[in-house]
Amino acid sequence: MKPLADGVASAASLDRPFGWRFVLPLAMGSCLNPVNSTMIATALLPIANDFHATVAETGWLIAGLYLTSAVAQPTMGRLADLLGARRVYLVSLLLVMVAGFAGRWAPSLNWLVAVRVLLGVGTSGAYPSAMRLFRERADLSGAAPPRVAMGVLSLTGIATTAIGPLLGGLLTGAFGWHAIFTVNIPLALLTLVTVLAWVPSDPPRESARGSLFAELDVVGIVLFAGMLLATMVFLMDMEHPRWLALPVAAVLGGALTWHSLRRREPFIDLRMLARHIPLTVTYLRAAAIFTVIYCVFYGFAQWVEGAGGYSAAEAGLATLPMSIVAGVASLAGARTRGLRGPFLLGFAAALAGCVALFFLHSDSPLWIMAAAVTLFGLPQGLMSTATQAAVYMQAPTEQLGAASGLQRTASYIGAIAATSLLSMAYGHHATDHGLHTLAIVMGCACAFLLVATVFDRTLPVAIPSSHPRP
Repeated sequence: MKPLADGVASAASLDRPFGWRFVLPLAMGSCLNPVNSTMIATALLPIANDFHATVAETGWLIAGLYLTSAVAQPTMGRLADLLGARRVYLVSLLLVMVAGFAGRWAPSLNWLVAVRVLLGVGTSGAYPSAMRLFRERADLSGAAPPRVAMGVLSLTGIATTAIGPLLGGLLTGAFGWHAIFTVNIPLALLTLVTVLAWVPSDPPRESARGSLFAELDVVGIVLFAGMLLATMVFLMDMEHPRWLALPVAAVLGGALTWHSLRRREPFIDLRMLARHIPLTVTYLRAAAIFTVIYCVFYGFAQWVEGAGGYSAAEAGLATLPMSIVAGVASLAGARTRGLRGPFLLGFAAALAGCVALFFLHSDSPLWIMAAAVTLFGLPQGLMSTATQAAVYMQAPTEQLGAASGLQRTASYIGAIAATSLLSMAYGHHATDHGLHTLAIVMGCACAFLLVATVFDRTLPVAIPSSHPRP
């Protein structure tokens, strides 16, 4: 389908509003953030050697992307609401290309951290823009919420997360660590071409009520970013906690609350969250379950290598079935009409996985380790699609871009919390005792989520079959 200058799709295209030409460009862009999150894993040691950096210093290459993404996802979503999703998507792809060039010529580690920050901003534009485009197209065509199309976004994100370390290893081995940055240039360029060709143009923007600076609420963004940074500084080293970071985070959080309640359209719309309790519950649920998922994602391989004595390749092989199950679960969950069922099944599988981890030992056969962790593929896949559908239905239409960005922010907060839990459970190195402690903590969280979801009346039994045409 060719883009239409007036932003209105043809009648023929609206008969099949979520065909592959429309979905493919959105799915391609949604791969950029997860693949850049995971490719770096195999390049950290070569980067540290080249710049004579410590493990803690190179750790900011990971933390910088997560922190930036946590702030940039709702920011880019807000821009998509204000300026048009397609416009924001195209600009974000250009930023990814710039980061690819800058990473190729990085003269220092600090420069490389700045490149990762730029990558965090650029790759954060795809998902909230895609969700906004889905909603606009569904409203225009009167189609049902695009569960399958959103499932494709989840599937591609899960798939690229799984292959990221392998791709990073191949690129680093063949061309050096610079290649994990330059590969973004052709990926972003190809995505940009498909967006220009197949995604309809945005409708004309309504007259601005004020400057973009004011509409975007830059003060709110800075306060939110500062609060997250202070919280991360505290959580990143629980063995030697920086206690001063806690009151700093509290002060910035209080200032953010005061500022947001005084603005008519703040960056973090606390009044909207208070009015839409189901949406707030969805964010809290997402943060909690993704804490568990990231604990497994980052902690299991460490235990297999550190306590089990297996190689990195064998540890990666043990997690491959989990990624396959997650991909299948994301597509299966996208085809269901309800939300409660996928959530309950995901929490039950996660609880069973925690029980299985508790009975593992470092001398267990590798295939048993792989079988135990495979159970977590169900919550990883089901939570992604079910949470997407929940936000799609529960968020106000005019704020869907920002709301979708906050959904990703919730998952990044889960990743940050998981890092803290792992450091407390494992200490200096992974042990059986540390894994069992982690399994108990995660199991208690999953049991609470399972019971809470049973009694949660904010989740509809079935999603609407269609949207009324405007």
